[in-house]
Amino acid sequence: MSYNMAIIGMGGMADWHYNNIKEYIPEIKVTGGYDIRDEANAKAAKDWGIKVYSNPEEIYTDKDIDIVLIATPNDVHKDYIIKSLESDKHVICEKPVTMDAAELNQVMVVVKKTGKLFSVHHNRRWDKDYLTVRKILAEGLLTKPHNIESRVQGSRPLYGWRCHKVNGGGLLLDWGIHLIDQMMDLIPEKVVSVQGHLHYVGEYEIDDAFTVLLRFENGVSGMVSISTKCYIPLPRWHVSCEDGTAVIEDWELKGKIVKQADPNEKDWTETLAYTAAGPTRIMLPRPKETTIETPLPEITGTHWTDYYKNIVEVLQGKAELRVTGEQCLRVMKVIDAVFESDKTGAAITTVI
Repeated sequence: MSYNMAIIGMGGMADWHYNNIKEYIPEIKVTGGYDIRDEANAKAAKDWGIKVYSNPEEIYTDKDIDIVLIATPNDVHKDYIIKSLESDKHVICEKPVTMDAAELNQVMVVVKKTGKLFSVHHNRRWDKDYLTVRKILAEGLLTKPHNIESRVQGSRPLYGWRCHKVNGGGLLLDWGIHLIDQMMDLIPEKVVSVQGHLHYVGEYEIDDAFTVLLRFENGVSGMVSISTKCYIPLPRWHVSCEDGTAVIEDWELKGKIVKQADPNEKDWTETLAYTAAGPTRIMLPRPKETTIETPLPEITGTHWTDYYKNIVEVLQGKAELRVTGEQCLRVMKVIDAVFESDKTGAAITTVI
């Protein structure tokens, strides 16, 4: 069985969706689209050969459309989602799904009422660096994590509508929501504390750097940090566990695992050492014979478009939905708490 899709909002992300669906997902065919910009409509009609609608209502009433993909600026997601669902369409929305949790709660009422498939394009759950961390913990290559750090850092400016607060711009709602979603997918326990520091380094009305600290109910601390004003990036992932540490330097998966050679060893005899910072014993590197260094586990057979493969399997009744509205609501509640924490200067202690 095949499914026809229409795209609302035909900018750069729509182009990514169209090309990847066409190449990898034969069960879905993009047959139409709409954008408020005439030039975007003309380009889609020329380059993709799809039907261009003159307004969204034509998509809602087209009985040949099964799925609506929403790839507009963030501030108009909610209305497009609700109207598409109420028109008996399945809906996939780009992230962030809405501007805040209150808007998403309104959407979820309609999802429950209509019974249609609703998901958010959190494709970065299929990033190989993230799946590597999942595999390390799931397979017990390292055990009992206590601190997980996730960073994306660069030194190029923001651009386009993402620079405007009214459109839902800023790094927290752009890259941040991906990394927070990854962290909450990795550690499924409830979040009990949220602290956020937003920075406005450039000449923007939105955040272009931030650090978020999450405390989970099981005691694990998760840190997410993103910046467009960092000229010497830190590792993409740094995972500290009871028996060792894993580091992933970048998206190319440079990194390693260093763990304790003998898990029963608690101490060894070593004299005090004098460093440029003064005498220390605790902070000296371990002797090499007490550790084992191994490469990162290999991740194969995955692709970002596995997100869409899951959508197809759900529609065919063969799988459970991988990215659900309920999961995204938890993430949006954390995002709300980050904004509140930055505003008040204090951690938000709540159960999410």
